Amino acid sequence: MSDQPARDPAPDPAKARYMAIQAMRFAGVALVIFGLLVIYRRIDLPKEAGYVLFLVGIVDALIMPSVLARRWKSPPQ
Repeated sequence: MSDQPARDPAPDPAKARYMAIQAMRFAGVALVIFGLLVIYRRIDLPKEAGYVLFLVGIVDALIMPSVLARRWKSPPQ
């Protein structure tokens, strides 16, 4: 047996991309919730800011993951 430590395999780019897509969804949902809190006056910010946050959150949660997936899709072989 060798006394050398085992080397980590190369990082998987698919796993990193999957985690980025999930982080995008999570951030979008957080923005939607924050926007709703502003709209319903639980957080003291202008109501217009709440609508903007809500719309940006919807785009982040529903549209951007598919845009990223399409951009990172493997080319046909």
